[in-house]
Amino acid sequence: MVSIAILLAVFVLIAVRQVGNIRLQIWQVMLLGALGVFFTGQISIGQAAKSINPDVMLFLFGVFIIGQALEDSGYLSHLSYRFFSRAKSLSSLVLLVLFGMGFLSAFLMNDTLAIIGTPVVLSLARKTDTQPKILLLSLAFAITIGSAMSPIGNPQNLLVAIHGSIANPFVTFFRFLLAPTIVNLLLAYLMLRLFYRRHFHSQPLNHSYEPIQDPCLAQLCKASLLLLVGLVIVKIALVFLNIRIDFRLTYVALASAFPIVALSQHRLRILKRIDWHTLIFFAAMFVLMESVWNSGFFQSAINATGSNLASVSMILVISTLLSQLISNVPLVALYLPVLVQLGSGTREMIALAAGSTIAGNLSILGAASNVIIIHNAEKKSGATLSFVEFVRIGAPLTAVNAMVYWVFLRLV
Repeated sequence: MVSIAILLAVFVLIAVRQVGNIRLQIWQVMLLGALGVFFTGQISIGQAAKSINPDVMLFLFGVFIIGQALEDSGYLSHLSYRFFSRAKSLSSLVLLVLFGMGFLSAFLMNDTLAIIGTPVVLSLARKTDTQPKILLLSLAFAITIGSAMSPIGNPQNLLVAIHGSIANPFVTFFRFLLAPTIVNLLLAYLMLRLFYRRHFHSQPLNHSYEPIQDPCLAQLCKASLLLLVGLVIVKIALVFLNIRIDFRLTYVALASAFPIVALSQHRLRILKRIDWHTLIFFAAMFVLMESVWNSGFFQSAINATGSNLASVSMILVISTLLSQLISNVPLVALYLPVLVQLGSGTREMIALAAGSTIAGNLSILGAASNVIIIHNAEKKSGATLSFVEFVRIGAPLTAVNAMVYWVFLRLV
């Protein structure tokens, strides 16, 4: 029970973020939690090292390099101006963020869009005199909801697509989840309008042209983006052709970052400025969640309910709630074999993907992309979202989102 007590303490500290005069960041709280379970003997050094997923760490490392180079070169601001300058009001800007970032996350992975998108929305908020939290929430909800409809939208969907015996994963995911995802993006817009109605104004937005600051670095960024998109297309083709090659997203991210690391004169500056704190957060989270799962507390609690773990409704509820406690990727990795053993079909597998993904809208800890957004926002501008602010709008939105997926999964 020590691991559970430490997990609860981590939740409280993340919600409060203040101890006396000390202002804590999320990565510091999670690191304290990991050190807590280690020094109290809840996890050994070998188990802790083994729990840290190298694929996730290397994927984030590669994408962080691309994101930092995009920002340093000015190419990111230039691209965002070209796309978002068509927004003439805050309402249209929020809709563009929701649907633009949402559909991109289905193909470029949600964490990628969290890294690249955070400086974009912060810049938009500053130039349009908009509350940063509105656009940060729009970005968080967009990439969570948007990533649900694709087998490569996020890591947990990829696990389901590969190990869930789903024939033709892209067609299957789109058939079940494309329509409800569009509905849920619209619901996210309405929820933001409801909760922040005083901030939505009809005044025209001002967009200023953003020139490229470093043309040489921008060219390398273009090469990296083309590599990223091209390798994602190759990965999609391999899945379609049922060619089983160990072509991980880690390789995609590292290969895409290679032109910047190998050819840029500013490689050391870029490496120094990437978000190392987020990488520390993930390593610490893996250690803490491994310790929590090893305690057996949640397994016993689920078994004690005597519920049908393979029903669509229970899958949506369990995956949404438990993802807040052990993160969605470990949750899917543990729940998926249970459903396979119970002989669950495609509908149940898609429910697991949808529930574990939409869990990201409930709280900051529900998705890694939320943590990336908040870390980047605090690092770059001091803007942030508190745990309570996120849950206040995220909890009702998640409930509505889950209901939409439940209805569509029963109808399709």
